[in-house]
Amino acid sequence: MGLDLHKLEHLVAVAEEGSFTRAAAREHLSQQALSTSIRALEREVGVDLLDRSGGAVTLLPSGRALVDDARVLHGAARSALARARRIGRGEPEVLRIGHTPAVTGDEVIALVHRAHAAQPELAPQVNQRYPDELARELLDADLDVGLCRAMRPPHGLTRSTLRQDRLRVAVAADHPFADRGSVHLTELAAETIVVWGHPGRSGYTDLLIEHCRAAGFEPRVRRNPIQGTPPITAVLGTGHAAFVTADPGPAAGGQVRVLELQPTREVPLHALWSAHISSPARDAFLHAATH
Repeated sequence: MGLDLHKLEHLVAVAEEGSFTRAAAREHLSQQALSTSIRALEREVGVDLLDRSGGAVTLLPSGRALVDDARVLHGAARSALARARRIGRGEPEVLRIGHTPAVTGDEVIALVHRAHAAQPELAPQVNQRYPDELARELLDADLDVGLCRAMRPPHGLTRSTLRQDRLRVAVAADHPFADRGSVHLTELAAETIVVWGHPGRSGYTDLLIEHCRAAGFEPRVRRNPIQGTPPITAVLGTGHAAFVTADPGPAAGGQVRVLELQPTREVPLHALWSAHISSPARDAFLHAATH
C-alpha cells in the first residue's frame, strides 16, 4: 500500500491549523475538496484520524502518529528531489548547518574549519536557529545538521554527542566575582542565573538546573530577555551570572569576565539530523567533528 504525499500534507495542514477552513485556505483548496481528501486518506489507512466532534478539529492518537511520520516523509521526499536535481545539474553539495543560541558562532566555526581541513570540498552555510525552528527545518530538509546542547530530539531526528565542553561562569566586569579566577558552584546559590530557555521546555536549561540541584541548591533563574545574542553578553547590565562554555578570561571587549567553575562540570555538544535523509556532506562533517 502506498500513501499519497499530497493527502498527508492536507492532514498536516488540518492538524496545524485546527480548522478545515483555515487549512483549506492554506492549501488553496475548497473546504469540500480538503474534507474529501482527508476522508480518502482515512479509508486508505483504515482508521479514523481526526476527532470532528468538538468545535475544533483535533487529531486522534492514530492521526498524531501519522502526522509525525508525515513530516519525516515530506522532508525525505523534498531532499530526494533536491539531491537528484543537484547531481543531474552537476552542482556542488552545500552543507547547511543550524545551531541554537546555546552553541556560539565561534564553536561552530571551529568545527567547520576542522571538517573543511578533512574535506576541503565542503561548502558550509551556518545559521542560528531557535530550537523549534531548528527541529522544523531539519525535518523539512531545509537544514542538514543542527548543533545544540541537551535539546530533546523530536520524532524523526537522531541525536549524537560530538563532545563534552567545560562549563564556566560569566559575570559583568563590575560583578564582585569579576576579579577572581574561579567560582565554586555553591556560591551561585545567592545569584540569579540567566538562561536561554524556560525551565521544563528547554533541555539545556533543565540540565543546568540539575547541576545546581546536585550541588544542593535550587537556582534562581531568569530567561534572557534579549534572545539570539551570544551567551556571554547576557550578563551585561543585569548584575546576574550565566553558565557559558567560552574560554576563561576577559570577553566582550573587557565588559565580561569568564571564570572557571569548581568543581568541574561539563555539558554536551549535540548534533541533530534526519537519518532518513542522505547527505554525504553531513556525514563527512559529523565524522570530522568526532575524530
